[in-house]
Amino acid sequence: MIKHRSIGDRTADIFIALVLILICLTTLYPFWYLFTLSFTSGDVSLTRMYLIPPKLTLENYAKVLSDGAILTGFINTIIRTVLGTVIAVSCTILTAYPLSRKELVHKKFFTSFVIITMFVSGGTIPSYLLVKTLGLMDTIWALVLPTAISAYNVIIARNFFISIPDSLVESAKIDGANDLVILWKVVIPVSLPIIATITLWIAVAHWNAWFDSLIYTQSASKQVLQVVMRRIILEGTQDMMNPDAAEEAMHVNTETIKATTVIVATVPILVVYPFIQKYFVKGVMIGAVKG
Repeated sequence: MIKHRSIGDRTADIFIALVLILICLTTLYPFWYLFTLSFTSGDVSLTRMYLIPPKLTLENYAKVLSDGAILTGFINTIIRTVLGTVIAVSCTILTAYPLSRKELVHKKFFTSFVIITMFVSGGTIPSYLLVKTLGLMDTIWALVLPTAISAYNVIIARNFFISIPDSLVESAKIDGANDLVILWKVVIPVSLPIIATITLWIAVAHWNAWFDSLIYTQSASKQVLQVVMRRIILEGTQDMMNPDAAEEAMHVNTETIKATTVIVATVPILVVYPFIQKYFVKGVMIGAVKG
């Protein structure tokens, strides 16, 4: 039997839908404006806001993608994101799985020790001195090793591992498998939702990070794209892009270059997200409520 909905319920649904549409438009419009601006010729007045490019051009992308500093930063960011994500996900799993096993001696102590680090940290200066003392300055390791372990990700992964039935682990032990084999062949295959979730979190964090590269990296050839983009946006000087001729500068200005740089830095992570979106909600929900 279909229950007829009252006028009040329908009105509430319409109101909620309108609010969600408004929020969606508010979120998407700035990105769309930058996307439009990135395809706009530099000799167009930028005091107005456009929904479509008034003068369509690819000169901005040609300028950005041919600039040595941006290309170098883009490559460095890809290397940092891939390497940092692999290291961080591996360390997170290897830390979270033992904490999820009830046979671990002093399990509560180690779990509490990890949780405490979420509220107490040394700060920027001790971290800088540690990186400098270890000789990691101006290397990729200064960007990926200090963030190899996140207490929050460890707790989320641990809670997910706890939700795995003990019968799976016990049956593998009966067959003679050791802990590493059980982790690799039993636990990880059924933990793809949480692994995909923390992978997304870590990858996005590495892709957007800039402050650590700013303080740990002195060589311009080793700086990530976000540092280069920050310098372009803050300084906003056409000299940074090293224009070859005054005629070229007439068609490419700093505002369109800024918009193009933002799009170039944002699109890659947006392309990756849809492939792991199906695991995201499941991984967060299970990892957040178990334990």
